[in-house]
Amino acid sequence: MSTTFQLDTATSRANPTPAPVKRLTIPAIRRRKKNGTTDQPIVMLTAYTARQAQLLDEHCDLLLVGDSLGQVIYGLPSSVPVTLDMMIAHGAAVVRGSWHAAVLVDLPFGTYEASPAQAFQTSARILKETGCAGVKLEGGEAMAETVRFLTQRGIPVMGHVGLTPQAVNQLGGYGARGRDAAEAEKIIADARALDEAGAFSIVVEGVVEPIAIAMTEAVSCPVIGIGGSARCDGQVLVTEDMVGMFERVPRFVKRYADVASVISQAAADYAAEVKDRSFPGIEQTYQPK
Repeated sequence: MSTTFQLDTATSRANPTPAPVKRLTIPAIRRRKKNGTTDQPIVMLTAYTARQAQLLDEHCDLLLVGDSLGQVIYGLPSSVPVTLDMMIAHGAAVVRGSWHAAVLVDLPFGTYEASPAQAFQTSARILKETGCAGVKLEGGEAMAETVRFLTQRGIPVMGHVGLTPQAVNQLGGYGARGRDAAEAEKIIADARALDEAGAFSIVVEGVVEPIAIAMTEAVSCPVIGIGGSARCDGQVLVTEDMVGMFERVPRFVKRYADVASVISQAAADYAAEVKDRSFPGIEQTYQPK
């Protein structure tokens, strides 16, 4: 959604003050990279709820409704069980909660790989029911035909190569990719294929740094790193990892806060006051006039 609009505060305590706003567009993101260089790196974080989107929006160029919500929100062992209905519900919430960043939604496993036509049906439903700006899919050369099919029909696509979580069963785990020459060449070839097919950007995840650098230099579209290199055209992290919601995180995560401890302490303080009957106090109860 790239239109200018006003946010309505009448229906939700979470909405900010109404103000005319204009959302970033996919072409504007794509134009960040000129002649192989991105002077203003692209900032992307994941978001799964409306409130989370509101807090992240002004700081980000892209908000990704990632299928990582399977592990982060639903406690699933991987992103493989995530359904299309899950992605649409969370995608719509993030679009409602944001007004500046372009919102992308992951295509969940099993909803796009069979054919370009299947991918179009899935993507069209996501765009219609969420209002997002585009979709992201995993896979390299094997998905190039699908990327071309979608982009020729008006659906912006972000690619994803390197460590592809939906293929964890085939990869045998979440280890770094590209440690041997053959795999390194394949990852860069995958990126070139997606670029030529019309992807407006490509995520490179969990690869040894020289591959991320070489890939960034090899394609014309912006490359977003996650476990890649600071020399990529932008960066993305799972927000919950970045703010310290989990004890175990991938090597490539930097924690910028310890939100889990703040929440845990707040719950402990609340529990203590409930038990000693000091909450609710006079300020939190309704007294007769």
